Amino acid sequence: MPLLNVRGVEHHYEWIRQPKTEENKPVMVFVHGWGGSARYWESTANALSEKFDCLLYDLRGFGRSKLPQEPIEVLYEMEEYAEDLVVLLDALECDRVYINAHSLGASAATLFLNRHPERVERAILTCSGIFEYEALSFAAFHKIGGYVVKFRPRWFLQVPFADSMFMARFLHRPLPRAISRAFLEDYLEADYNAALGTMLTAVSKYAAQVMPQEFAGLKMPTLLISGQYDKIIPAKLGRRAAQLSEKVEYFEIPGTAHFPMLEKPDIYLERVREFLGISTTG
Repeated sequence: MPLLNVRGVEHHYEWIRQPKTEENKPVMVFVHGWGGSARYWESTANALSEKFDCLLYDLRGFGRSKLPQEPIEVLYEMEEYAEDLVVLLDALECDRVYINAHSLGASAATLFLNRHPERVERAILTCSGIFEYEALSFAAFHKIGGYVVKFRPRWFLQVPFADSMFMARFLHRPLPRAISRAFLEDYLEADYNAALGTMLTAVSKYAAQVMPQEFAGLKMPTLLISGQYDKIIPAKLGRRAAQLSEKVEYFEIPGTAHFPMLEKPDIYLERVREFLGISTTG
């Protein structure tokens, strides 16, 4: 399992690429969302690997990027995750890349895009958007979310259909059991402080104030994709974000929710390839 130390945390990463050819392929970096890991990007990366060398990695505190046992100072602001990406790319000698990021990862990626525009050719943000701050609803979300993050017993994996029940809120149509189980495993294994810290910073008054400015400041062509029935980041929040910059194209996939790249991969890949200027016939 390839690991790379990024600011004191061993980060898991992997390459998905086809056998070497004479052509120098550009790099596409995939960034996952809250509670997950790079595993759910694998099918998308495989589909795009004919044109890109695809780099997948787990955000610190999630998936296989475990926090060290010895105490170190770890912060969970989106800016910190954006800086992790800079260090990772430097270590792997990736200069200019394409970004494909999802949900929480898309928020961190947006900050990366604005701080390092010279390093990004084009960006795809899936299930992202901007929201208005509401003190009472935010406080309730944080309280309930805190309980949810705290209560994650491993025995939940043994409960019949637990994976399907867990994923129901995120999906409009069921995924194969193996994929749903992998999601549940990642969620249960996520570091408590990382899961709680990112939830508190990504859904906050600060984020509500900053993210509109970040979307408005995008300088490279960006495709924002939403799922029609997404309950986590409703499509209207994606449309609102896309309207802030002429650099952002908006696309909504019918009959999907928070994972449109898995629920309707053919439509998702067709639109992504169109945005990237890739022929669908090879």
